[in-house]
Amino acid sequence: MLKLAFSLCLLLALSTTGLAYGQTIHLPPSVRQGPDTGTVPVRTQEQADQERLKKSNELRQDEIKRDTEKLVQLSTELKDFVDKTNQGILSLDALKKAEQIEKLARSLKSKIKQSF
Repeated sequence: MLKLAFSLCLLLALSTTGLAYGQTIHLPPSVRQGPDTGTVPVRTQEQADQERLKKSNELRQDEIKRDTEKLVQLSTELKDFVDKTNQGILSLDALKKAEQIEKLARSLKSKIKQSF
């Protein structure tokens, strides 16, 4: 009885594997490779690194320009505060502007150093 069950299982397993090998898989036309797939440009790691470095430098340059414009704006506002003061005593707003200018100038300096 055990031999008969084993034989049937073996026969069933062999018959299903035979069916699987006889079948072909049909792919849609968009998946098949055409003659133009060999002309896809390939970049080397060095080229990719150079592109990444160039993009990083461009972004840093944009940040430097933006920060410089902000620095000019803050400096102009601080100058206006100082010009309006007659008594020689500056307001708390002037002190805050000066601290913002200092912080922005340090940040700008480090960004400029990174570009070298």
